[in-house]
Amino acid sequence: MTTRLAPGDPAPDFTLTDDAGSEVTLSALRGRKVILYFYPAAMTPGCTKQACDFSESLDSLQGAGYEVLGVSKDKPAKLAKFRERDQLTLTLLSDEALEVHKAYGAYGEKKLYGKTVEGVIRSTFVIDEDGKVELAQYNVKATGHVAKLRRDLGLD
Repeated sequence: MTTRLAPGDPAPDFTLTDDAGSEVTLSALRGRKVILYFYPAAMTPGCTKQACDFSESLDSLQGAGYEVLGVSKDKPAKLAKFRERDQLTLTLLSDEALEVHKAYGAYGEKKLYGKTVEGVIRSTFVIDEDGKVELAQYNVKATGHVAKLRRDLGLD
């Protein structure tokens, strides 16, 4: 069974490559709040909807002090195409080895069309300024998730 994070847990640190080829390290963002979300695959309908929702909310989320990072197992080149195709404004990170997914409990057994399979578990984490998990949401829905997250954070 995949270990899941809970509020108060230290957020596992990582360094991943973004869609432009730069490295992003979570601990370098200390002092800021971070919304870290994991999605199965760039350029699929649900993941596109979720990424576009985050992009559309990015200015107000940043205005409230949040950085937004999207993580998938896609290669940086595919993430760059995803950003360009959908005019995405958030940071997209590549975790091809799935190490960060596993550290956050965002990869493991899940139900897909009634079958148990192993794969990416669509998940969102809010990490506070001290690097602690403030909110851990697993098996989130792609559609409507950003609006729900905004309500959960008291931003609406």
